[in-house]
Amino acid sequence: MTTSVHRIQSLDAPAHTAVVIVGAGACGLTAALTLAHLGKECVILERDAMPAGSTALSSGFVPAAVTQAQKTQGIHDSADLFANDIQLKARGNASSLLVKAYTEAIGPAMDALSIHHGIPWQVIDTFLYPGHSVHRMHAVPEKTGAGLMMRLQNAAESAGVVILTQARATDLYVNHADKALGIGFIRPDGRLEKLSCEKVLFACNGFGGDADLVSDYLPQMRDALYAGHIGNDGSAIKWGRQLGAQLSDLGGYQGHGSWAIPQGALITWALMMEGAVQINANGERFHDESQGYSEAAVHVLTQPFGMVWNIFDDQLLKFAQDFPDFVEAQAAGVIRSFKDIEALAKYIGCGAKKLADTLNLVREGEDQQTGRIFKRNLSLPLHAIRVTGALFHTQGGLDINAHCQVMRPDASIFPNLLAAGGAARGVSGNDVWGYLSGNGLLSAIAGGYIAAHTAAE
Repeated sequence: MTTSVHRIQSLDAPAHTAVVIVGAGACGLTAALTLAHLGKECVILERDAMPAGSTALSSGFVPAAVTQAQKTQGIHDSADLFANDIQLKARGNASSLLVKAYTEAIGPAMDALSIHHGIPWQVIDTFLYPGHSVHRMHAVPEKTGAGLMMRLQNAAESAGVVILTQARATDLYVNHADKALGIGFIRPDGRLEKLSCEKVLFACNGFGGDADLVSDYLPQMRDALYAGHIGNDGSAIKWGRQLGAQLSDLGGYQGHGSWAIPQGALITWALMMEGAVQINANGERFHDESQGYSEAAVHVLTQPFGMVWNIFDDQLLKFAQDFPDFVEAQAAGVIRSFKDIEALAKYIGCGAKKLADTLNLVREGEDQQTGRIFKRNLSLPLHAIRVTGALFHTQGGLDINAHCQVMRPDASIFPNLLAAGGAARGVSGNDVWGYLSGNGLLSAIAGGYIAAHTAAE
């Protein structure tokens, strides 16, 4: 289905709203809830039968600094510290304007969702995600992305937000001064409907689901398994290219080095952070697993057959069972258990001595091979999950300023066109290693919050 820009003088549409939001993920719903609180009307266009998107496929953990939830749990944090963590992970290559804007806005955004719309946040403080200096991962009680989407959708319904589902936005109407006039969207019967507006917010998607765009911008992931939402078809980028908008950080993306095969389930990286290791078909470790799950995707895909095994013990299994997504994966049969190393080696297909030598080096202290610091050794029995690396979500898109206004190559802005979340550049720089855990939902919620305030003005 084509994505088109039409230049016309005026749009004759049967309905009008102040703001059209394309996409009902965490970004679009946050923006709509913020607009509702500010007394500004909007309509969300959602391509699927119910809101889900990339958020529902994620862990649902949102990094945020200086929130009421942190204060309640006695966690001291600051926007500056958070910004520094982001730039350290991105090696200074993330947009400094967006890093500052998002780290300062995410705290008020999370508190507003709690105070005005009843979203209950708790900070995950049982382990520290890679790259974060303090505990700042926030979750709803379900501790899943699906749970977060359920609560955001319920809040939107309570606030009277209009969400048109099965409404796939395909056409953007602008005048010759680049002012957005409205959106055309396809209904299930193939009929094109039009909605005029004062402002448009792209909160729709990345481009991970479009093979041609991935091939163009992320050639290293051309043949990787795509584990993101099919709706990430690059619509915003395609509109942007037709408009002559600036695109930025298109080499940035979120990979994940722990996608269970053949079950197709995401295995929490918390296992790795607490002491699990990844072993390849030769019975060897091949990277420092504590560096992050995004770049781990690349490491995993370079191993024999593009697959490895997550290895952990009973203590780590019990820890992981606190995550509902892991419990579901376990029920799907992803875990194999072994009383001795010989049986585990036979399952992997490697030499028992080689595997034993590898695991003997997993002990308290610094590993001389990778530089990883281990808290303890692994104890029998051992458990294994076969995994591969996957592409989850892209981190580049339309270039925006600190107010989420879409920009041209000369840094001028389009009159009434906004973008945030997956549609816009993020704060991960231009490569896979720049992704700090939670950057996607940070951009979605902080970006949606900022864009709504911009639209309300």
